[in-house]
Amino acid sequence: MKSIFPERIICLTEETTETIYLLGEQKRIIGISGFTVRPSKAKKEKKKICTFIDANIDEIISLNPDLVIGFSDIQADIAQKLIKRGVTVWINNYRDINGIFKMIGQVGMLVNQIEKSNNLIKEINTKLEVIKKKVKNFKIKPKIYFEEWYDPIITNIQWVSEIIELCGGENIFPASKKESLAKDRVIKNSEIIVEKNPDIILVSWSGKKFKKDRLLKRRGWDKINAVKNDNIYEVSSDIILQPGPASLTEGVNIIFNIIKEWINITNKN
Repeated sequence: MKSIFPERIICLTEETTETIYLLGEQKRIIGISGFTVRPSKAKKEKKKICTFIDANIDEIISLNPDLVIGFSDIQADIAQKLIKRGVTVWINNYRDINGIFKMIGQVGMLVNQIEKSNNLIKEINTKLEVIKKKVKNFKIKPKIYFEEWYDPIITNIQWVSEIIELCGGENIFPASKKESLAKDRVIKNSEIIVEKNPDIILVSWSGKKFKKDRLLKRRGWDKINAVKNDNIYEVSSDIILQPGPASLTEGVNIIFNIIKEWINITNKN
């Protein structure tokens, strides 16, 4: 009997590539996103066939994939074109921490590595529980503003909001947890951010390099505590804005350490 598991997978986004490599099944991958960073060897080993919003449909078809994996409504057009050409497509549309775990579990099933995927989930979750225990000892919570884009200003997606809270911060836009689409997280008036006066500003401009001067020149932002105390940090988008293992490992560690440092300095003062 032929194998029932896909043997020629194309990953349109980075998180599933990282997950499949972590499960030791990278031999199944035949194409990846050009934005892939993790693991570093993936870019050397695999053919780059797309960006996040654009893909060469004819090239994908020529590779004869038996499964194409994408993420979110933003890749719906790519998915539709491939489906119309007879390609099997799975679009992962999870937006929270639990959804990231579901993605890992489902990828494990797809590549016949259920036990390994369960172990990976347990390993990541154990580390998150350690962070949660440390956070319980925090006496204060910094107010945090996370910026995902600058024009228009867009605040964080759900899993980022959950990570901020998990690490001991108070997200100044908690409602963003309920909004999965970027258009619903647009901050139309930046004066609201000035009024909320965050203690820490985290920035990740979706693949574009952060230009601090652009942020500092905004009207009234010199009044914000995070600006006055230079508590402004860039978090690489390939870590925090991809709904995969990196955000729950490296991303959590980065944000937790930033918050812990702020708390230590604040307590001394």
